[in-house]
Amino acid sequence: MVLGTFSSPANPAKRRTINLPNRSVQAPFSDGVLVGNTLYLAGRLGLDPKTGKVPEDLEQEIRLLLDGIKATLGEAGMTMDDLVSVQVFCPDLSLYDKFNAVYRSYFTKDFPARAFIGSGPLLRGAHFEAQAIAVKP
Repeated sequence: MVLGTFSSPANPAKRRTINLPNRSVQAPFSDGVLVGNTLYLAGRLGLDPKTGKVPEDLEQEIRLLLDGIKATLGEAGMTMDDLVSVQVFCPDLSLYDKFNAVYRSYFTKDFPARAFIGSGPLLRGAHFEAQAIAVKP
């Protein structure tokens, strides 16, 4: 006798899309998807909200990117400290230290697992794109 082969979960996780209220571009994806207590964040660029362009100042671009992640987390009732994994894509690996200098200031506890991945050109000429996963304890 085989038990449980065709069983479904007793309590399937609910799925809810998370989008920032000031979202100016109606892209074919959500800012995040919350499944149970896990939030999957879409790739995010550090674009100036007024112009939709990458700012000339590299630190400002990084802050806009991280502020966007922080805002999406906030919409789901989470904080930066709930991040468990972050992937950063960057076409210029020499920017690693500059990214880290700003990135460190966004956390109050332990850092999430992270990859800093060399990539080809990013949309809109961005220097960084980040995608992340957060879990609310």
